[in-house]
Amino acid sequence: MKERQDAWTEENDLLLAETVLKHVREGSTQLNAFEEVGDRLNRTSAACGFRWNAVVRHSYEKDLQLAKKHRKQRQRALGKNQPVKKQLLYTPPTPSLEEFADEFPLFTSESTSVRQEVNTPQYSTPKPTLTMDSVISYLQSMGSTSLGMEALKSENERLKKEKNEILRKNEELQKKITQLEQSAVNIQEDYETLMKIMNRARKLVLFEEEERPATTFKMDRNGNLEKLAE
Repeated sequence: MKERQDAWTEENDLLLAETVLKHVREGSTQLNAFEEVGDRLNRTSAACGFRWNAVVRHSYEKDLQLAKKHRKQRQRALGKNQPVKKQLLYTPPTPSLEEFADEFPLFTSESTSVRQEVNTPQYSTPKPTLTMDSVISYLQSMGSTSLGMEALKSENERLKKEKNEILRKNEELQKKITQLEQSAVNIQEDYETLMKIMNRARKLVLFEEEERPATTFKMDRNGNLEKLAE
């Protein structure tokens, strides 16, 4: 009896996807593919079907559509008006009486005569049932999705804070630039005023020197120079 509960690996998912696509492409059923994968991985066909629909199928949607398209083309080639019966690519192994007795404890060694009368069970279309393995796989996939969403929310909040901080610093720098520009204008005005004052003072000095009379000197008897009165 299959009771496997370990997690699915990438190799298991790849085997499941390739098997399902092969069955669909060749005109078989997905349920038949689940039975084949279940026997190869020692899992139930319901667990394989749950894993395919909940996780794996989302990554192979385009491949699945191509496989269905290929199946339709194959059916048209066989005949448009003749209905094509789906051909199962995989036949599940027939369980022995011992395995059947292990799965159904009512058939014990004390009822050998009854066991001999039991017909070999035929596999019918499995009904989708929830197993511990499928529930664990589904919860693991949901957990990873939830963690991904939390990580995205956290990163989004961090980027918003970083953006607001950059905007605040940019506003402060813009104010400083405006102040520096105003200071530069004031300095330029003060400089021009100072240059005007200096030019006016220089002109006044030159004018006074031009208006001042020249000083004359006279030499006395002793050979000394004396200034003459103006």
